[in-house]
Amino acid sequence: MAAKKEDAKLERVYTVPLRKEYQKVPRWRRTKKAVKALQQFLEKHMKSDNVKLSSELNEELWKHGIKNPPHHVKVTVTKDKDGVVKADLFGEKKGTKTEKVSEKKEKPPKEEEKVVTEKEEVKEVSQETKAEEPVTKEKKEKVPVEEKQE
Repeated sequence: MAAKKEDAKLERVYTVPLRKEYQKVPRWRRTKKAVKALQQFLEKHMKSDNVKLSSELNEELWKHGIKNPPHHVKVTVTKDKDGVVKADLFGEKKGTKTEKVSEKKEKPPKEEEKVVTEKEEVKEVSQETKAEEPVTKEKKEKVPVEEKQE
C-alpha cells in the first residue's frame, strides 16, 4: 500500500481564465502576461512553485501572436511526488510530442539553372529551324509621304 502512495500523482483538469489578467497590460504584452497568469493560477491551485508548461500548450497560447492570446485554455495538470507541476494541453497524449514534419522536399532547380536550360533549348531549336528552312530577310524602306498643298 505504501508503494502505491509513492507512485500516486495528483492529476486535475482546469479551464483557466486568462482574459481578465491579460487585459491589465498593453496589447503588445498580452500573451506574455497570459503565460505568467497561467503559471500563477497553477501555482495557486496545485500548491507548488515549480510549474512547467508543455511546448504544445505554449504554442497554443502564442498561436495568434503577442497581441491576441486565447481568452481561456483547458489544461491537464499533473503533480509528481517531488512537487513538480507539469501542464499539458487538454486532449494531448502524455509524453508524446507532436513532431514537425521534417521531410526533405526536393528543391526545384534554381531560376538561374532554368534560364540556362531554356536558353540552350532555344538555341538548339533555332539552329534546327535555320538548317531546315532558310530565313529570308526583307528590308523595308521608308518612303517619304508627300503632303498635299491646297
